[in-house]
Amino acid sequence: MATQGIKKDISTGYRRKLYTISELSKEFDVTTRAIRFYEDAGLLSPLREGRSRLYSVRDRTRLKLILRGKRLGFSLNEIGEMFLLYDSEPGEEAQLNHILEKISEKIDLLERQLEDIQIVMQELQEFKSQCRERLEQMSDK
Repeated sequence: MATQGIKKDISTGYRRKLYTISELSKEFDVTTRAIRFYEDAGLLSPLREGRSRLYSVRDRTRLKLILRGKRLGFSLNEIGEMFLLYDSEPGEEAQLNHILEKISEKIDLLERQLEDIQIVMQELQEFKSQCRERLEQMSDK
């Protein structure tokens, strides 16, 4: 787990947990370059303290959701849309409906891909059998 600093938030003056890019990189096993990429894409918004980036608990949670979304096959654009929905009214309800729609689309895509894979596997098995039969015929001569 990342060591977490408690720092005074420059913009609000309140004290809260903040993470460095190195801490998040180690915790989630991603490169600092990837984290900066997500920041450039507008998915993370760290505070700046000189040349240092300080990530809030919200940014940490978003990074976790970005990585989970990518594992599930969502594009960064789709993940960004979900964040926008969550941040706007009515918030969670709209986000959940949107996510359900995206999940259904992913399931449909994966089911089609699975069918394609099963067809290819069957064709490869048949071709493998034909090759073995031909080899047996050649050895019988």
